[in-house]
Amino acid sequence: MDIVAESQFHVLAVDDSLIDRKLIERLLKTSSYQVTAVDSGSKALEFLGLLEQEESSLDSSPVSSNTHQEVEVNLIITDYCMPGMTGYDLLKRIKESSSLRNIPVVIMSSENVPSRINRCLEEGADEFFLKPVRLADVHKLKPHMMRTKLKDHHQSQEKDREEDPEEAGSANRRPEVEFRAPGNQQQPQHHSSNKRKSIEEGLSPDRRRPRYSDFVHVDIP
Repeated sequence: MDIVAESQFHVLAVDDSLIDRKLIERLLKTSSYQVTAVDSGSKALEFLGLLEQEESSLDSSPVSSNTHQEVEVNLIITDYCMPGMTGYDLLKRIKESSSLRNIPVVIMSSENVPSRINRCLEEGADEFFLKPVRLADVHKLKPHMMRTKLKDHHQSQEKDREEDPEEAGSANRRPEVEFRAPGNQQQPQHHSSNKRKSIEEGLSPDRRRPRYSDFVHVDIP
């Protein structure tokens, strides 16, 4: 299995505060992550292509596939309190999407409200950070991104197998087993002797084969 470098991880940061957005962007880049920062939940959905997917589902006219360029995102970190669409609303939209629900989502907030934290975790958030976010918090993101990267890798392999029936058949084909005739098999001597001994011990004395000396000679007139 190939080792995935941290520089390959892409994080989408969402925060309406310019100061907080620059802080989280600097911390992520310090950890060698690729960062895309936006200032609202709607812009985050637009970047992910979710808004265009919803509009195309409502519009019966065909939509060009080149309208949105698919960008791989390994993790989304968003502020909770934002005007318009909150971080919780953004979390729900992502988890309701069949194409985005596997992306880990981390919520940030300057208020330590247990009910808010539990609400986000129950909805599917992977972490909940209190502001200001520290470098130690950013280090907690790596396991979530590794999980997503490995899952995408496995799904890509499964897709390749489905597209190549010959490769899938060879992967599922059972190895051939060489069979030998019973006469060519050589069993250990102790195994044969033990098996013979157990059979002889299981026979009662009256069931043993009689010897020729036990027969009585009878003259027939």
